[in-house]
Amino acid sequence: MRKKLRHVDYFILVPYLVLCAIGIVMVYSASAYWVQRQYGAAETKYLLQQIVFVVLGIGTVFFFDNMALKILRNRWVLFVLMSGLFVMLVYLIIHGRAVNGAAAWISIGSFRLQPSEFAKMILIFYLAHMLTSREDSFRQENFRLRQMWQPLFIAGMMMLLVFVEPDTGGFAILFLITLVVVMSSGIPMRYGLLWLVALIATGVLGYYIVSHYHFPGLEHNYAYQRLVAAIHPFEKANAAGNQVVNSLYAINHGGFFGVGLGMSSQKLGYLPEPYTDFILAVIAEELGLVGTVVILGLLFFLVMRFYLIGIRSKNTYHTLIAYGIATMMLVQTVFNVGAVAGVLPVTGVTLPFISYGGSSMIVLSMAVGIMLNISYHSERTQRKVEKTHA
Repeated sequence: MRKKLRHVDYFILVPYLVLCAIGIVMVYSASAYWVQRQYGAAETKYLLQQIVFVVLGIGTVFFFDNMALKILRNRWVLFVLMSGLFVMLVYLIIHGRAVNGAAAWISIGSFRLQPSEFAKMILIFYLAHMLTSREDSFRQENFRLRQMWQPLFIAGMMMLLVFVEPDTGGFAILFLITLVVVMSSGIPMRYGLLWLVALIATGVLGYYIVSHYHFPGLEHNYAYQRLVAAIHPFEKANAAGNQVVNSLYAINHGGFFGVGLGMSSQKLGYLPEPYTDFILAVIAEELGLVGTVVILGLLFFLVMRFYLIGIRSKNTYHTLIAYGIATMMLVQTVFNVGAVAGVLPVTGVTLPFISYGGSSMIVLSMAVGIMLNISYHSERTQRKVEKTHA
C-alpha cells in the first residue's frame, strides 16, 4: 500500500479533488435559493448531500485503485453486472419515475439511482473484455464484421433501452464510447470509417430536417422539443428554450471576471434547477470566463491524461478501458458545455464532478480509481522494462 501511494498519479488525483471541491462550493451557491423556494427546505440540503456524494466518491476511487482489475474480466462478474443493468433498464421502461420528461431514475428512499450512468462503465468493461479476447482474429485476412455480432448486439440493446427512457444524452454517450472502443480495438480501419461516416451523415441529415421542416405530430415529444429549442432557442423562449435562453443571459452577464461568488441573478428562479446540468451557466455568471476556463481546463486535462495513459499502456485491455473512460468524460463535458452555450440540444448530461448528483459522482469516481490503477500498473511495467535493459 505504501509503495503504491508513492507512485500515485497526482496528475489524476489532484485535478479530481480540486474539481470535487469546486463542485461542492458551486452546488451550494446554485441550489441555496432554489431549495428554499421550491421545497421549503434548509438552504444547505443539497450542499450536505453533495458532500456525502463526494465522500462516497473518494471511497470509490480508493476501492477501484486498489482492486485487481482482472476481477472485471471474470465472466461471472460481467454476467452479474450486465444482468443487473438490463433488469434495471427494463424496470425503468415499465415502472420508471418520470422526471423532466424522462423516466431515467429509480427511487430508493430519498435517493434516486440513474442506471444509465452505470451503463457507461459497465459497457466499457464488457467491450474491453470481449474485444481483447477477439484481438487475434482482427489481424486475419478473412475477418468479417459479423464475427463481432455478439458484443455489438449487446451494446445495441443497451443503447436501445436507454434511448427508450428517453435518455438521448446517455444514448449518444454509449454510442460514441462503443464507436471509439471498437475502432481502437484493432479491427480493419474500413469498418470503423464506415461507422464514422454513417454517424456524421445521420447527424447532418437530422439537423437539416429539423431546421427546415415542421412536424406537428411531434409537438409534445420530449426529445424533439429539446432539439428544436437548441436550433431556435429564442423562438421557444417561453417553452423548451427557456433553459437555454436564461443560460445565455447568465453567460453574457458574467463577462470576463464574473459578478462574484453567490451573486448570480439567473439562479433566482429564472434558470430551472441550476445546480444540475446547467450549473456551468451559474459558474459563468459568478466566476466569469476566467473561472469557466479554469474548470474546463481541469476537465480536459484529465481527459488528455486518460488518453495518454491508454496510449502508453502495453496491455490491450487496459488501453481500451482508458480510451472508453476518456471518451465518456470528453463527450459528457462537450455535451454539457454545448447545451449550456446553446449549440447542442439539452440532454440532461451533467458536468463531471461539478453538477449535483450521486450516480454521476460515483460512476466518475469509479472511472478515476480505475485510471489510477491502470496508470500505476503501466508505470510499474515500464520500470521493469527499464531495469531489464539497464
